[in-house]
Amino acid sequence: MTLLLVDAANLYFRAFYGVPESVTSPDGQPINAVRGFLDMTATLITRRRPTRYVACLDFDWRPAFRVALIPSYKAHRRAPDGREAIPDALVPQIPVLLQVLGALGLATGGADGFEADDVIATLAARDDGPCEIVSGDRDLIALANERVRVLYVGRGVAKLEDLGPDEVRARYGVPAERYPDFAALRGDPSDGLPGVAGVGEKTAAALVNRFGAVEDIVAAARAGRDGFPAGSATKVLAAAEYLAVAPAVVRGRIDAPVPDLADEIPAAPVDAAALVELADRYGIDSSVNRVLNAIARTRR
Repeated sequence: MTLLLVDAANLYFRAFYGVPESVTSPDGQPINAVRGFLDMTATLITRRRPTRYVACLDFDWRPAFRVALIPSYKAHRRAPDGREAIPDALVPQIPVLLQVLGALGLATGGADGFEADDVIATLAARDDGPCEIVSGDRDLIALANERVRVLYVGRGVAKLEDLGPDEVRARYGVPAERYPDFAALRGDPSDGLPGVAGVGEKTAAALVNRFGAVEDIVAAARAGRDGFPAGSATKVLAAAEYLAVAPAVVRGRIDAPVPDLADEIPAAPVDAAALVELADRYGIDSSVNRVLNAIARTRR
């Protein structure tokens, strides 16, 4: 009973930029993000054969508790009005996508004041069966363990990387559970995390493997522990205030108030009439049928 947790915003942004805006509905509205998302969903269901599915949503794309810790968190993604910068052609497609998923019977879920990362982390922690996480957000790599796989789609769904604990260590040189400490040291411009000036991936990995969590790294730098390069100690201590909060910004919360969800993938659409109407209105029949066919194949 594999649970597939999908970072919905990550995928619909990816779909929007990956499918031309010339893909439109019969009345000329852009529908590229919906088409792309559904096609990726069909591919994922075909390849991974999950029995349960949740599209996890950003009810708050830039949670106040993260901004309070690091004000630069996602600041570069703000529109002039302070809201998330979303292309005008994408905005009306999001409710359409949610309607289609609802008619298909594919669950969606979120939590007020939390972003999709927290929803995913909470649902993964709440479950006790096999779980696969689909996202191009590297922060979620920290969730990989013997039960949870991360399907990293940074290069697209067709080239997804299936990451468990062994693969994470091979790629980043650190245990998956220490990825937030590694990321805090190295930094992540995509999330507005500055990192420690002068500390790159190799140094970050070496410090994590030698000393452990960020607080232990800072303590070792202060104590002048053997094996701590003097140059790195100076850099770490200069960033001690930032390092005191950065891992908590990277790490997904597992206490988001996500309601219980009916996440089993149904054998047939829960609202076939609505699905037909949506498919006809927006000209997405082929993409909807791909998802339906993918679901049918998992039942064989």
